[in-house]
Amino acid sequence: MHGGRTNQIWRFGDGHENKVLKLYRAADTNPLFGNDPHHEVTCLTTLNNTGLAPRLLNYSNHSLGRWIIYEYVSGVVWSSNPIPVARLLARVHSHAQLSELRFGANGSEEIKHQTLGILKQCQSNIRDRLAKYMPEWCISPTDQLSLIHGDPVPSNIVLTDKTPVLIDWQCPKNGDPTEDIALFLSPAMQQLYRGAPLSHSEEQNFLIAYPNSHIVERYHSLKAWYHWRMAAYCLWKMDQGEQDYADGLGLECDSLNACTAPI
Repeated sequence: MHGGRTNQIWRFGDGHENKVLKLYRAADTNPLFGNDPHHEVTCLTTLNNTGLAPRLLNYSNHSLGRWIIYEYVSGVVWSSNPIPVARLLARVHSHAQLSELRFGANGSEEIKHQTLGILKQCQSNIRDRLAKYMPEWCISPTDQLSLIHGDPVPSNIVLTDKTPVLIDWQCPKNGDPTEDIALFLSPAMQQLYRGAPLSHSEEQNFLIAYPNSHIVERYHSLKAWYHWRMAAYCLWKMDQGEQDYADGLGLECDSLNACTAPI
């Protein structure tokens, strides 16, 4: 199967009960998106029968790497109408933390530390200019942490005849729900996986449909920090030879420049 940028996946079956085999090939060294089969097994087990994730069937190790098998989710990859996605992510965020998972960056100070760490790994001379784009305001951590998917990009959202389903649970966290919101709304991620960033009206429709106004308000206060972090990540990916992230870098910088300090 095509679409994944990290692991190898195959679809197999008799046409009636298709399954997916995922072979984990990459080390868990990505500075923003983890790649942990144990965490995916934990989430698929926890979310069994919720409709939020595929049903886990089996998992084990192989000489080529760890693997899992789950039920194939029949549907189409999300590409328009963000309202169902807002409701889907809110359902994920209604779940409590899972003790097996790592914690995401919480508050501007931790996002700052994470982003500077990403920039430190970059070789391009752009990194010094990008470091100066760091927002100047501080946002405190939240104690309202929940399960977050960690990678809700368009290719990881499948629209079935019943409800959207999130796949690729390889980098979940106990985290601030605004992180999932920022990743879905990220112009770089939308450009890479959908071919175009969300329009202003699409972004607003998503935020209106997300049912927790306090989380939406917190997202607005952290928005610039998330754009800055994603810009750094795009630069890091470019240094890894993935030049399709260049457009994403520009989009994130443009969005960062448009942000204003919270009142």
